[in-house]
Amino acid sequence: MAEHESLEFGKADFVLLDQVTMEDFMANLKLRFERGRIYTYIGEVIVSVNPYRSMELYGKEMIESYKGRELYERPPHLYAIADAAYKAMKRRAKDTCIVISGESGAGKTEASKYIMQYIAAITNPTQREEVERVKNVLLKSNCVLEAFGNAKTNRNDNSSRFGKYMDINFDFKGDPTGGHINNYLLEKSRVLKQQQGERNFHSFYQLLLGAPDATLERLYLRRDPALYNFTSEGSNNNLVINDKSNYKTVVESLKVIGFSSKEVDSIYSILAAILHLGNMRFAVQDDSVVIEDDDLLVYIADLTCCNPENVRKTFLYRTMATGGGDVIEKGHSVKEASYGKDACAKAVYERLFCWIVGRINSVIEVKDYDARIHGKNTVIGVLDIYGFEIFDNNSFEQFCINYCNEKLQQLFIELILRQEQNEYQREGIEWQHIEYFNNQIIVDLVEQPHKGIISILDEACLTVGDVTDTIFLESMNSKLGRHPHYTSRKLSTADKSMAFNRDFRIKHYAGNVTYSVEGFLDKNKDTLFQDFKRLLYNSKDPVLREMWPDGQLSISEVTKRPLTAATLFKNSMIALVENLACKVSALVPINDTTPTSIMKLALQAIKLFISAT
Repeated sequence: MAEHESLEFGKADFVLLDQVTMEDFMANLKLRFERGRIYTYIGEVIVSVNPYRSMELYGKEMIESYKGRELYERPPHLYAIADAAYKAMKRRAKDTCIVISGESGAGKTEASKYIMQYIAAITNPTQREEVERVKNVLLKSNCVLEAFGNAKTNRNDNSSRFGKYMDINFDFKGDPTGGHINNYLLEKSRVLKQQQGERNFHSFYQLLLGAPDATLERLYLRRDPALYNFTSEGSNNNLVINDKSNYKTVVESLKVIGFSSKEVDSIYSILAAILHLGNMRFAVQDDSVVIEDDDLLVYIADLTCCNPENVRKTFLYRTMATGGGDVIEKGHSVKEASYGKDACAKAVYERLFCWIVGRINSVIEVKDYDARIHGKNTVIGVLDIYGFEIFDNNSFEQFCINYCNEKLQQLFIELILRQEQNEYQREGIEWQHIEYFNNQIIVDLVEQPHKGIISILDEACLTVGDVTDTIFLESMNSKLGRHPHYTSRKLSTADKSMAFNRDFRIKHYAGNVTYSVEGFLDKNKDTLFQDFKRLLYNSKDPVLREMWPDGQLSISEVTKRPLTAATLFKNSMIALVENLACKVSALVPINDTTPTSIMKLALQAIKLFISAT
């Protein structure tokens, strides 16, 4: 190993352990962490331990020390992995990918930023203006996406509440020419409610605590998150987050990326409208449902550039098509009006987030690239996606997030373990077979057509009549009762850690997780009345209007039932894994020249790492 990694820091690569056992693995990890070495290799995989403190491991001098070096010439570092991916992409002219995975709070978001900073620093030596612009936009996009997609949880002050996969495109010289961001499953239910001690998305607090007084006055806001239902839970959790300075950074980044001043104003007007939506209440007056505070109606209409009476009508009535083809208006109950208002708040925030991502993509996408002139366009993909989550209360979002991690674990097994073992068998290399857990059985439990949890959930959502979350749970118990990785209180009556008619448990590769079915059906249906879509499509704000193309459909034209949230997420995960599979295999084949004994140790160490996590 490198000359500056003496034995006092333990073994810098787990394959160098004298014995590859769980005890030795954890002891080496602990020793290195205590000595300030947070990175350790397993062959060409890097294990990172979050130190939860600033460390002098990054910056210009450190970048220079890793630039152009081979993987093992320097101590283990993210920069070395980034450099290896970059060299592999240039040398082989193949698309490569860096997959960053780990549980919530492991440091994945910070890792992705360091990787992007490294790639930006080592490219474009001739300082071409267009390449510098692309690099700047790619880097500035990080803080914008964090502001609107990250939040404080009880595990992590800056937790990604969405998944992100970014492709960075390079020309034949190895300089970045553009990119594309895919986002997955924003946790939009957080807009409405957070667990105790947590916060809503950073963007709300940045606006309330960081915007100038004149801006807040224009948005009908006061500088106190406690005054707004959607931010009141997190109003006392701001001690470690500088929302005021972050607001300025985000606004400056938006402008550097290419957002116009009017677009930035629209973004914060929409955020303000969502905050006012949270304070809207309904009451019954003379047998009709009314909005309690008409001022909120005026604020929301102004901020969304919609007609006030159209806003009132949308919140209090629903336009419906009858069986005979007629269109009627039906007044909401208080409960229905509250449901519609909350669904609108979630949907508007999600569409705003997706619009911001799309707007960034429109700036950084590779335009008019001619391979005949500029050579082959290659890609490095960087995946920063939510980590495995086990909270006190696990709902639909944790179910989807943990399913995503099962899919990535399956990919890891396929590429690192099974692929290598199969290669040994094909080449007739004698070695001891390593047993490992194949989590395909858990993936099937969730996604198998007609039999998996998502199919059972969709079936419950499509059933006509008063189908409840409890009925969905009963259906799972009936169809999955014998599955070794599924149970519930009804199936395990002695297990008092689960509640009757509420909880089910999945035995994941990373641990057992108990999920509450409460809210599963509503979150999966993800219903937003067409009236809201039509209202916002007819807004005079071009940004808001652009977010709602489906609002131009009339009630009679809305016939096809949209795909459910879980099915959309499942389809996106399958596509993501297929995309990664063709890239990752080009990035990290374990080196063909590595001695067989080292190869075996690497596989054993990776197996232990999987078990340890």
